[in-house]
Amino acid sequence: MSNKSKNGNVDQRKRILIVVLVLFLLITIGVTVWAVFFRHTTPVLAPDYAPQQTEEYAEPFDDDSNGEKLQQQQGGGAVSLTYSKETTIDLSEKTVKLMFANPNKSNQDMMIQIVVQDTVIVQSGLLSPGYQVTKLDLLDNAKLSSGQYDGKFVILYYQKDTGEKAIINTEIPITITVEE
Repeated sequence: MSNKSKNGNVDQRKRILIVVLVLFLLITIGVTVWAVFFRHTTPVLAPDYAPQQTEEYAEPFDDDSNGEKLQQQQGGGAVSLTYSKETTIDLSEKTVKLMFANPNKSNQDMMIQIVVQDTVIVQSGLLSPGYQVTKLDLLDNAKLSSGQYDGKFVILYYQKDTGEKAIINTEIPITITVEE
C-alpha cells in the first residue's frame, strides 16, 4: 500500500469525523435553543397569603366531627383530610374529577394542587374547613394525552386569621387516569 493512499484514507476519516462532530454540535445547539426559548413550562406558584377567591366548585362536606376542632399548639395548626387517591381527567371538558375534603374539625384553610412530572396541572381556590371538591378545572399549561399517570396532591395550608401560608405542605401520591 502506498503512502499516498494511507494519507488519503486518514484525510477522509478526519473529514467524516469533523462532519459528524459539526452535526452533533448543531443538534445540541438546536435542542438548547428550543429548551430555553420555545418550551413553555411556566411554573404555577402558590401564593404566600391565602387567595381571596374561594374555590368555585366547593360544596359543604358532612362529617362526624360534631363541630369539634382539632387541638393545636399556640401559633400552629391542625388539619384532617379526606380524599381519594384516584382522579380522572377529561381532556374534552378540561376538568378533573376527584374527591378531596377539608373536614370541619380542621382549623386551617387549604389550597390543592395536582402535580404530574413536576408540573402543576390543577390548582384550586381556597377550601375552608367543612367543604369538599369533586371537580376542578385543568390549567391551560397541562399537556397530557390519554393514559395513566403517577401524580400527587400538594396541599398548601393557610392560617384562618392571618391568611399566612403555613411552613408545612402535604404531598400525597395519586393515580391519574386521562381520558379524551
